[in-house]
Amino acid sequence: MKFVIQEKIKPAENLLKAILVEIHLPNNLSGDGSVEELKGLAATAWYKPVASIAQKLNSVNPHTFIGKGKTEELVQAVKYHQADAVIFDASLSPAQTRNLERILNCAVVDRTWLILEIFRDHARTREAKTQVELARLKYSLPRLTKMWAHLSRQRGGIGMRDVGETQIQLDRRLIRDNIAKLNKRLKRLHLEKITQRKSRKNIYKAALVGYTNAGKSSLMNILTGADTLVEDKLFATLDATTRKIKKNFPYPVLLIDTVGLIDKLPHDLVASFKSTLDEVREANLLLKVVDISHADFKRQMQTAETVLGDLGVQGTDSILVFNKADKIKDQEFLQTMIRQYPEAIFVSCKEETGIKDLGSAIVETYEKNLVHMRIDLKYPQSNLIFEIRKYALIVREEYHEADLTLELRVLPGREQKVKSILREALSVENARVQPLNSHQPIS
Repeated sequence: MKFVIQEKIKPAENLLKAILVEIHLPNNLSGDGSVEELKGLAATAWYKPVASIAQKLNSVNPHTFIGKGKTEELVQAVKYHQADAVIFDASLSPAQTRNLERILNCAVVDRTWLILEIFRDHARTREAKTQVELARLKYSLPRLTKMWAHLSRQRGGIGMRDVGETQIQLDRRLIRDNIAKLNKRLKRLHLEKITQRKSRKNIYKAALVGYTNAGKSSLMNILTGADTLVEDKLFATLDATTRKIKKNFPYPVLLIDTVGLIDKLPHDLVASFKSTLDEVREANLLLKVVDISHADFKRQMQTAETVLGDLGVQGTDSILVFNKADKIKDQEFLQTMIRQYPEAIFVSCKEETGIKDLGSAIVETYEKNLVHMRIDLKYPQSNLIFEIRKYALIVREEYHEADLTLELRVLPGREQKVKSILREALSVENARVQPLNSHQPIS
């Protein structure tokens, strides 16, 4: 039997009824006990949860993932609720999915495919659409036996037996060809991204990272005046958005809104979103946004840290930002959190509180990394100032009778570029470069 999850063009109509299955395994190998998150994922993918079932397992059943008794309970639940789908908060093998669909007589969706559905619905740019489609095809390839019913043989001629390819072999070959094409397209798009990042190489970049629906896009809009999509849904934003911070900010800083993180993010999806996640790796500063109003925010913090570690993001400056502080009605709890995380910034995008403190923290981190330099130039070489501004901030200019002095603040790694400009254009007699003490305040 063939089951097809219909396209949900009009999400407000004809929502598919789904039964949620929460799995608890030892050491949280599959399932974290958060049925609320699974409900959020299902709702974002335009399913209507009508019931939920949980099971604690010591080991996985290789045929149906869950035990025989729980499978029978699911059969009855599907009949009672007339469910269109059963959604598992775990990754199922192709055989397990196929067996469960045959037993339950409805579609079976695991956590990986559910997230892929959400990403497909929310992809906007050609890069995001290509990334999601590539991940979907990689996921579908070993599962064709459940997705296709036309498995009849193609005859090579009259009287021939078992000649030619089966339909499923043709389907697999078609998917492999499409995967190869999408990989090539992604490489081209990745090269375009590299070119774009080169143009921003000399600008300080701060990336918003954190668990999905933590309020990163809302924070982006407040700090930059952007109009990034804001919805109270998981993965409302997929495409990395880059804007300049404008809100009373003294330095040129680019703010990057990145895709939200989540527990057990599909590996193929992580690989496909390489260029998007590269924005995080190349950022000078990470703003780690946490929804403090969420009941399980500490687990979300740990998940975000684990994913960032898997991405190889280590040693980058970071600022912990607790968002949605306006939703905390228990002031004693809020004060406890402030004492527990004294380095964190508590903000509310809705009420726009704490934004100035966050801006000050970004400025402080920015200035902490600046290299202080002083340059003496003869007036005939003042035309170099334009070139120097590309790599340094000129915070003071002093004009003397025979020369001028520039006081600079340079990001780490760029001081050599400033010195090379001077070496190429000036003689030792005409220019002098002096490093200043890093603790000297900026005027």
